[in-house]
Amino acid sequence: SYKTGQVVGCMGGLGTDVNALGLNRINSARQPGSSIKPLASIAPSIEKKIITAGTVYDDSPTSFDNGKYSPKNSSGYKGLITVRKAIEVSSNVVEVKIMSELGPENSIKFLKQLGLDHLDEKSDSGLALVLGGLTNGATPLEMAGAYATIANGGEYITPTFYTKLVDSQGKTVLQPKQEKRRVMEETTAYITADILKDVVTGSSGTAYMCKISGMDVSAKTGTTDSKKDKWLCGFTPYYSAATWVGYDTPEEVRYGNANAAQQIWARIMKDIHSDLKDAKF
Repeated sequence: SYKTGQVVGCMGGLGTDVNALGLNRINSARQPGSSIKPLASIAPSIEKKIITAGTVYDDSPTSFDNGKYSPKNSSGYKGLITVRKAIEVSSNVVEVKIMSELGPENSIKFLKQLGLDHLDEKSDSGLALVLGGLTNGATPLEMAGAYATIANGGEYITPTFYTKLVDSQGKTVLQPKQEKRRVMEETTAYITADILKDVVTGSSGTAYMCKISGMDVSAKTGTTDSKKDKWLCGFTPYYSAATWVGYDTPEEVRYGNANAAQQIWARIMKDIHSDLKDAKF
C-alpha cells in the first residue's frame, strides 16, 4: 500500500528448487530495461520543466556522443510524436533525447531519492541509463517503492514488512525506520501517472494486459537486451507492484510472444482488486 509503505505481499521465486539457494529475489538487483524510463527521464524532466506530456520529439534513428551511441527502437520509428506517445510505444530514441537534455547526473540524483540504491554514480552516468543499462540494476522491491512514489503524489516512503515487534509484556522493542521524503511535486507525479495510463489503455500500449475493469491503472513494461529480464511495474489507486521474470544465471526468457512479467502482474492485481470499489486517480 503506497500510502503507508507497508508491503502486503511478495514472492521471491517459483519452481521446485525455489529455496535451494535461500534467495529472495525481490532483493536481487537486475537490469530494469524500459521500466526505468518513467523514473529516470519522464518524471525528473517534467519536474525540471524540460518537457510536458505534449512535448514533441522526432522518433527517428539518431546518434549521440559524436556518433558513438546509436540506440535502436524494438518496434520501428514513429516520426514526430509526443512524450505521451513515446512512452506508450516505448521509444528508446525519444527517451535518450530527453536524457541528453536532463543529464544522467540529474537523473541519478532523482533515482537515488526514489530509493534505487544499487546505482553506481560513475559507471551508470551515461545516456544508456534511461534504457536500464545499469551496472547492477534495481530490485523488484526498489522498483515497487519508486513507482509507489508516483502513486503517492510524489512522496517516497521506505517500504517495510512489519509495523512493530512487541515482547510478552506488550512493550515495543522494534519499529521500522520509515523515511518519508518529497521527491517531486504533486503535479509532476499526477502528469507522470496520467502518461502511464496510456501504456495500459492506448491503442499501441505495451501494457495492454493490465487493464482492470473500473480501475485506473498506470504501468510500464521492461525487456532487456536478449530478453533476459522481463518487467512490469505499475500501480492502481490502491496498490503499487513490480514483477520481474528471469533466471538467476541470465538467459533468454522464452515464453511465447508475451511479456511473462506482465501476465503475472495482471493476474495477481486483477484478483486483488476484484472485491475493491472502482476507483480513479
